[in-house]
Parts: sequence; structure tokens; C-alpha cells
Amino acid sequence: MKVVVQVKLMPEADQAAALRSTLRTVNDLACWVSRVAFARGVPREYELRKHTYPHLKAQGLGAQAAQHVIKKVRDAYTALHANLRAGHLGKPRSRRRVKAESKPIAFRPEAAQPYDDRCLSWQYDQESVSIWTTAGRIKNVRFACSGDALKTLRDYRKGEADLIERDGVFYLIATCDVPEAEAYEPDGFIGVDLGIVNIATTSTGYQAAGRGLGRYRKRQLALRAKLQKKRTKSAKRRLKERSRREQRHVKNTNHIIAKTIVTEAERTAHGIALEELKGIRRRVRLRKPQRVTLHSWAFAQLGDFIVYKARRAGVPLVHVDPAYTSQTCAECGHVDKRNRVDQGLFICRGCGVVAHADRNASHNIATRGETVWNAGRESRVPATP
Repeated sequence: MKVVVQVKLMPEADQAAALRSTLRTVNDLACWVSRVAFARGVPREYELRKHTYPHLKAQGLGAQAAQHVIKKVRDAYTALHANLRAGHLGKPRSRRRVKAESKPIAFRPEAAQPYDDRCLSWQYDQESVSIWTTAGRIKNVRFACSGDALKTLRDYRKGEADLIERDGVFYLIATCDVPEAEAYEPDGFIGVDLGIVNIATTSTGYQAAGRGLGRYRKRQLALRAKLQKKRTKSAKRRLKERSRREQRHVKNTNHIIAKTIVTEAERTAHGIALEELKGIRRRVRLRKPQRVTLHSWAFAQLGDFIVYKARRAGVPLVHVDPAYTSQTCAECGHVDKRNRVDQGLFICRGCGVVAHADRNASHNIATRGETVWNAGRESRVPATP
């Protein structure tokens, strides 16, 4: 299982200047390679290398750095074409799609630059790295991370690491290949219903309310609007200080929720059944005041956190179709749109059962999860002679 570990670099002043200059240089050259690729119809990586590699070497890049710049550009176009085919950038001839197709891909000056073991070496005991820059290789660049992250790096680091600059701070994001725990045979499934009012509701009774997070988002939105309106230097400084604070808060909240759900499943030897919610933003049509709430809903991030924590703990996990789970009675199976009285109340028109709407949906998801698991499991019935 691929896990990324982020470490914070703490370079000296001259080391920081070299790292910053390196990022600016490689990303400027990546923009040039992107323009060449766009002009030539985005050729394959080998052909693109023939057109760009000599120029990159002449600009002072090492052999490996030049190769990584070319590969980074080619990968960016591969991702763009995949998004176009999947319809993530709109329909053909839509304004957004035409804008994406009509110009070369550009790279920010501080965008990530990949490093392999030829350009970057780790000294775990000294907690430092030796890294290639355009000013030469610099050694003893200190880094900081938690003890668990350092152990993961030491035991499982494999592949490339990305150097990025964020708000004047340098980070290395390393890829680690962590072995998965062996999944056990589940004694039932815990259904997880994801939502906005209640971020997550499980069939075992756990409920993560979204009221506090919603209020936090509104406070941050009002504060940003107030500071942007002032346009003073101090207001701009405050805005910069607060950038990504909301994102970090939401990420931490999702980590806590995911850990709670996975720990409960592991303790009770249950599996986890999650809704498959891909494409929900394209399917759902809302009024303008509700769109901010929908598009700030980090359901995909929460789902990813649950998946990777479950895989590390050996907890079986399945995805199920969420269609009609909020309209189906978990007791008798009666399906009716009118069963869902309002956001929080479910009253079955068939059997009359009264339940919390999200709790009822989580029970339906748990039932579907068990069905999916049994359908994909190998049959244990003895073969007929």
C-alpha cells in the first residue's frame, strides 16, 4: 500500500536560496518543455526527450533532473487527457474545456519537483538529506518529522520524493510502500452514511455532527470577506497567515472521524461498508446559496482516509451503491420517497417504523455491504459429486 510521508526541511539561509532557485529554474524549464510539447501535438516521452533534452542540459540541469522535468510535463498532459475523456472539465466545446485544450500547461514557480535516489539521499540517524540543486549538491539539510513518520521512512521508503515550497517553507513528500495487514473474516458490516448535516453516521450508533464544522466554515468565510474588503497591508498579511487553515482543520476532523470508525470496526471484528459517491457534484443540482456547502463537502477525503486506515488495520471494506438508501425502510424494505419526512426523520409508510433518517440509511448500507461481500467471496459449499 502506498503511503506518503511529509517532512519539513529546515535549511540554512544559503541552502534555502539554492532550493528556491532550483524550483524556479526547473519549473520555468518545465513551462518551456510544455510549450514545445503543445506545439508538436504532445508527442510520446521518448520523442519529446529528443526535442528538449539538449536544451535542458545546456541550461545547467543534471541528467536526472532533465529527465524528471520531461517526465513531469508528459505526466501532466496524460492527466489532462484523462480528465478530458472522463468529462471532468465539462462537455465538448464548453468554455472550461476549450480553455484547458487551447493552451499549454503551465507550472507554478514553487510547483513540486520529483527526486529519485540519484538526486536525493537520506541520513535517517542525523535527520538530514543530501539533495541536488542547480548550485550543486548540498549536504546536511536538516529535516523534522514525527517519530512514527521517521520509522515509516526508514523501513518502507521506496521510489521518488517531491520537493515543494509552501508559504516559504520547503517540504519533502516521500512515497513509502507499507505492507497491508491481512484482512480477517468479518462478523457483519458497519454501514457508514456520509452527509453534510451529519458528516458520518454509522449503523452502530456513532454520529459525527457537521454543525460545528459548518459554523467554523461560515466564520472563516466571513473573516476572509472582511479582510479582503479592507485591502490594507495588515489585512493581506492576515489573509496569508490564515491561508489553508480551514483546509487543515477539515483534514484533521476527517482523520479523527475515520480513525474512530476503523477502530470500532477492528474492535468488533466487523467490516466497513461505504457509499460510492463519485460524480455526485455533477449529478446534484442545487440553488446558488447551497452550492458552497456542497462543493466544500470533503466526502472524498473522508472516504479515502477510511479506506487507507482500514487497509493498514486489515479491516475488510466494500463500496456499495447508495441509491434509495435514504428512502428504503431498514426493517421491512419498503421504498417510498415520502418515507423521508425531512432531513432527520424517517417514517416508513409500510410498517410505520420511526427512525433517524441517517441511521436508517446506514443500516441499509450495512446490509448491502454484507451482500456485496458474500457475492464476491469464494463459495464454501461442497461440490456435488
